[in-house]
Amino acid sequence: MTAHSDSSPVNSSILHAGGGVHYGPQFPLNFDPGIIVIGCGGIIKHHLEAYRDAGWTVQALVDVRRDAAEQVASKFYPTAKIFTDYREALSQCDGAIVDVATHPDVRIDIIRAALTAGKHVLSQKPFVLDLDEGEELVEFAEARKLKLAVNQNGRWAPHFSYMRNAIAAGLIGQTFAARMSVDWDHTWVAGTAFEHVKHLILYDYAIHWFDMVRCLLPQSKATNVFASTGRAPQQQIMPNLLGQVLIDFDNAQASMTFDAMVRHAPEDRTYVAGTQGVVQSLGSGHQNQKVRITTDEGSYEPLLVGRWFSDGFRGTMGELLSSIAANRPCTIDARDNLLSLALCFAAIKSAQTGLPFTPGSVRRLPD
Repeated sequence: MTAHSDSSPVNSSILHAGGGVHYGPQFPLNFDPGIIVIGCGGIIKHHLEAYRDAGWTVQALVDVRRDAAEQVASKFYPTAKIFTDYREALSQCDGAIVDVATHPDVRIDIIRAALTAGKHVLSQKPFVLDLDEGEELVEFAEARKLKLAVNQNGRWAPHFSYMRNAIAAGLIGQTFAARMSVDWDHTWVAGTAFEHVKHLILYDYAIHWFDMVRCLLPQSKATNVFASTGRAPQQQIMPNLLGQVLIDFDNAQASMTFDAMVRHAPEDRTYVAGTQGVVQSLGSGHQNQKVRITTDEGSYEPLLVGRWFSDGFRGTMGELLSSIAANRPCTIDARDNLLSLALCFAAIKSAQTGLPFTPGSVRRLPD
């Protein structure tokens, strides 16, 4: 079983030939145009850990709370400049990349300002609250010949990256069925801003799975989405912690279940069937997964190296840098990401109404 990666020079500590499948984060050698990070909340430590380990320069850290920026700077980039106003950072720093890691409700103006300043942008996920506004940003970037990418870091989680690359290489033929289930405890959000995200599970969390299902069924087009959500017994926080989704494709089907109040024996499972084989992953969580690929030749379990957090974040920035250096389309560009958001919005609307929806018919994140 073999698969081929981009033949351009890469530097990666976890580029592995697991059955010939190259799945580790990759990025071009000797290309470090400088990064400006806007938003220094809890997730940013994973961004900065990945960038530091890759040897990339973070020129500036921006947050309305100066102490938040200073705290992460002291741990990861002590020489980075600190700003509380992103406009000042954009005007005073020559870094070519802006990593926008704020919440989505304030993100659009920041992205537009960064693009206006001539910077390429990596937006945190979920990208936007409105598909039409997202399309306007995409067109704004394209008109300026700038890259606008979305931090769908799950694509570079070792198990997901192996699976999508094995599928892209045709190792299991054309895929036609995907089953994805996650059973875990998400009540850690109590007391944080995430506790007030109404569609926490299907929006903020499951956007990774909506994005991945498109990668796992790359030759199929989603036609219909049906979903439901509910409350788990004794749950205390506001967002529904139970969710399930069925997606019809023109020549495939997918199902996803999310049980987010499981306090014992957590499990994260993905199963994908193709015309020539099956690839599946299983583990106690997204950081601890094993993959098995089965065809007529037999079964194989690659030894995966790396972890979603923080290698996934190195993968997204590496992909953006590679696309800039090679002047090629970016695989995580925002236009592509709108297709994942369209699945997400349709699922949330379906859960609210009990009716199926066509992806793209629901233009805004439902209230």
